[in-house]
Amino acid sequence: MFVSYKWLAEYVDLSGVTPDELAEKITRSGIEVEGVDVLNEGMKGVVIGHVVEKEPHPDADKLNKCQVDLGNDEIVQIICGAKNVDKGQKVAVATVGAVLPGNFKIKKAKLRGEVSHGMICSLQELGFEAKLVAKEYSEGIFVFPSDAEVGADALQQLNLDDAVLELGLTPNRADALSMLGVAHEVAAILNRDVKYPEISYVSTAEKASDAVKIKVEASEDNPLYVAKVIKNVTIAPSPLWMQSRLMAAGIRPHNNVVDITNYVLIEYGQPLHSFDYDRFGSREILVRRANDGEKIKTLDDQERTLTTDHLVITNGTEPVALAGVMGGANSEVQSDTKTVLLESALFNGQRIRTASKDHGLRSEASARYEKGVDPKRVHAAAERAAQLISLYAGGEVLEGSVEVQSATFEPAVVKTTVNKINRVLGMDISAEEIKAIFERLGFGVETDNSVITVTVPTRRGDITIEEDLVEEVARLYGYDNIPTTLPVGQAIPGKLTDYQEKRRKVRRYLEGSGLYQAITYSLTSEGKAAKYALEASELTKLALPMSEERSVLRLSLLPHLLDALKYNLARQMDQVALYEIGSVFLSEGKDQQPLEKERLSAAVTGLWHSHSWQAEKKPVDFYVVKGIVDGLVDLLGLTNQIQYKQANRAGMHPGRTAELFLGDKLIGFIGQVHPTAQKELDLTETYVFELSLVDLLTATVEETRFEIIPRFPSISRDIALVVDKNVVVGDIEQIITEAGGKLLKDVSVFDLYEGDRLEEGKKSVAFSLRYFDPERTLTDEEVTKTHEKVLNAVEEKLGATLRG
Repeated sequence: MFVSYKWLAEYVDLSGVTPDELAEKITRSGIEVEGVDVLNEGMKGVVIGHVVEKEPHPDADKLNKCQVDLGNDEIVQIICGAKNVDKGQKVAVATVGAVLPGNFKIKKAKLRGEVSHGMICSLQELGFEAKLVAKEYSEGIFVFPSDAEVGADALQQLNLDDAVLELGLTPNRADALSMLGVAHEVAAILNRDVKYPEISYVSTAEKASDAVKIKVEASEDNPLYVAKVIKNVTIAPSPLWMQSRLMAAGIRPHNNVVDITNYVLIEYGQPLHSFDYDRFGSREILVRRANDGEKIKTLDDQERTLTTDHLVITNGTEPVALAGVMGGANSEVQSDTKTVLLESALFNGQRIRTASKDHGLRSEASARYEKGVDPKRVHAAAERAAQLISLYAGGEVLEGSVEVQSATFEPAVVKTTVNKINRVLGMDISAEEIKAIFERLGFGVETDNSVITVTVPTRRGDITIEEDLVEEVARLYGYDNIPTTLPVGQAIPGKLTDYQEKRRKVRRYLEGSGLYQAITYSLTSEGKAAKYALEASELTKLALPMSEERSVLRLSLLPHLLDALKYNLARQMDQVALYEIGSVFLSEGKDQQPLEKERLSAAVTGLWHSHSWQAEKKPVDFYVVKGIVDGLVDLLGLTNQIQYKQANRAGMHPGRTAELFLGDKLIGFIGQVHPTAQKELDLTETYVFELSLVDLLTATVEETRFEIIPRFPSISRDIALVVDKNVVVGDIEQIITEAGGKLLKDVSVFDLYEGDRLEEGKKSVAFSLRYFDPERTLTDEEVTKTHEKVLNAVEEKLGATLRG
């Protein structure tokens, strides 16, 4: 809804409140103002000029040389290319030094040898949208009425000295789809009164009931229909102030009668339609459902086929309007129209929505019917339109109206209590203040002790229950005035559990490591479900699957992550690193709900480091992914509890796969996808891991202990051990650590050799051992004694020898 600030000021006193301040107050009261558009922002120097003379440009076929009076006896020459410029016109002139939208500055110029002191402007050049400009001025300059004052500010005459507030309305606030509705809202916010337009006109002795009869067959779809008849109208352009207000509201001007119906639509929120009485085809209005296959040609010259779901206005035989959506071309008000049949009606919103959707016709009228209009304004809007047609089209309004009403419309009565309002809001608002808020809103209020009975006007159809009243009090009292209190209770609401907090840390760590989060389907196919599963389980099948591809619950996250890698690689994304935290579903037996366990999986392929100017590119390998897992384990404080063991798993590379153990419990695996599986999926070398997240996050973490910074030096010894090729390095390291005792603080591998200088079936593994005592300086004898224990242990248990 676009709301003109100047127009709104006619209904409620806005003195002392700027458009921006008003926008802030409306937003704080519950209706979001999405923007404030100052129409003349940055513009200046545009006046009304009078074209005194016009002659063709001597050296250009499409240009005219105009002599323009700018007032105060100042006549300047302006070269204009508009087709419709002519002598005697009052036009908008951007003088030399003027600034137009887009910071376009007007300077003195020469066009084909002729001097031009300014520019005669079209409405588009003054900032109006092309779709809002009346057809006669859509391809040329704008012409002011002949009584326009020469030299006056053209921007002011076009109502561009205005600001337009754009309201972002929720569907329940249909009342704010009108200027009067917004006026009531603003009046409540500012605690001021609403001033309605005064309606008065002189009607003729002839009665409207003698000119037209109404029959409504579809009374549920049309509980109220009002018609008025206005004779001897003169079709002409509507007043400039009305045109500019309609354009500010986003509506294109047409002629005085059509513009008046649109003006009242915006003013009252009540859609109206004007028929040419002489083209209507009869003196009877029949409102009914359309016949299946019946056709109507609407105002946009499109022939539309109707169904029995559509409501139509007919002349007794053929449709003349698609009710609430668009009129028919056969009864359109045209330049020769003399008598207007004016419709103001209440239609069922769902019926209008159906027709609008079926025919792809979305109009200002249909939008309001769909959300609900105020039944009490149906008559008032018709009278207001009759007044304006009488005033600006010279019409003679026949006495009275013709109407059919099949339902009554009573205001809603809703009760609440002071205690209820304060309990819900957590506030302490007095009964007097609550009553004052409802009175500011224009509601009827009665109090009986703490019980408040509110009579809600029909314009506020969104208020039907007690909670609606609580909301009205809250937003008018001010959400900013709700007191701040600390929560009281056993637990602080909203605090993350320890598990949730750790899981959030895991996500942040993985994303910081360069992995992107993926979310894949929990449903998969039977062929994929058991692949890469950490635990064996029967499959949990859906009773009525949508497809075979989504027929069972997954046992592993990896199959779909690999599908995601395949999808990206097929689209030239050759560096992909994804992770997912999600549930797998382990069967608990037939007719039992499966057990959900949270898993963490990742799949990485391509380059880990791109080829930059100062370093070589580095493809992903086992140790890159292991490094990610090591960092995660360290983050969770489980470094000393996790062990890697070489493993063979289905679908994984036999020499590049390890299982992870937390103590003695298997909690995951890591490694390269088997080359055969990579080939089947068209993947490059891909590394994955899947971990039991619930085991990692619920594991007991050892207490953090701090040590004094060492004061004494350590002693390092390097050894190269020759062992059988099938001996696992981890086993060697474990034996060394156990034999080294308290003095051995660190063991690390720094070399592996397999070559022709060793016996067949042997390998050499080099370790660096660091000995240290925090209480004293170690002697060579002590280190040698411990070191020999290490050498004896590896020799006895593994048959290892020192490499010479």
